[in-house]
Amino acid sequence: MQQAADFLEESDVLAAALEGLAPDDWARATQFKGWTINDVIVHLHFWNRAADLSLRDPEQFQADMAPIMAEMAQSGLRGIENAAISLRGRDLFAAWQGLYRDMGARWQSVDPKTRLAWIGPGMSARSSMTARQMETWAHGMEIFDLLGLPRRDSDRVRNIVVLGINAFGWSHKVQGMALPDRMPYLRLIAPSGAIWDFGDPSDSSRIDGPALDFAAVVTQTRHVDDTDLVTTGAEARAWMERAQCFAGPPETPPAKGTRFVQGGS
Repeated sequence: MQQAADFLEESDVLAAALEGLAPDDWARATQFKGWTINDVIVHLHFWNRAADLSLRDPEQFQADMAPIMAEMAQSGLRGIENAAISLRGRDLFAAWQGLYRDMGARWQSVDPKTRLAWIGPGMSARSSMTARQMETWAHGMEIFDLLGLPRRDSDRVRNIVVLGINAFGWSHKVQGMALPDRMPYLRLIAPSGAIWDFGDPSDSSRIDGPALDFAAVVTQTRHVDDTDLVTTGAEARAWMERAQCFAGPPETPPAKGTRFVQGGS
């Protein structure tokens, strides 16, 4: 399963940015809801563990998730995640890295079509891995932004692009928007320079620009106006203003100018 290899590479790229952090850096707040770097890695590690458990022991996954889902409805995610994972700093890093490396290797031999339980509707193993890569890429963004570091991106971002496209209907439903008859045409430039196009090029509604910018918008890590995407037509603009490729309640994308690369330490 290529998606598992892509998840492993995505995680390794983020790990490389964290390797040299000073102890105090782990408590620095990012531009995402004030989450610290510790918060981000706790979140990634918590849901990596959950995804892996859904494959290794489906019955235990269901047993563990039932009370968590009930508590989550009352108190939200942060308290649950931080209560479940008390490690911080380098100890947290070691636990997160040990698991993602194990998963990234082991899941490559999993049948991508294997059905897995999740906290909402079930999904395929391929979708589960794509979701883990997407979360790592998206939450990694606030860390790279905070540290002022460039990220070593590659065409593995295509998985996130496809996820964003597949969530076209979901984005409209969760945000309470009317669903257009069809998705706008997309012409995206991959990190390698390849052209990825999706939809009907004769459509008057379209989106052109870097694939990385499209991924940033659908994961709500950038406002569309802070990217090089060009939207043509009201439907394309409306989608990019409210896109949401992840599950859960509707989330408001970042306002223009609020998510950007900072100056580092």
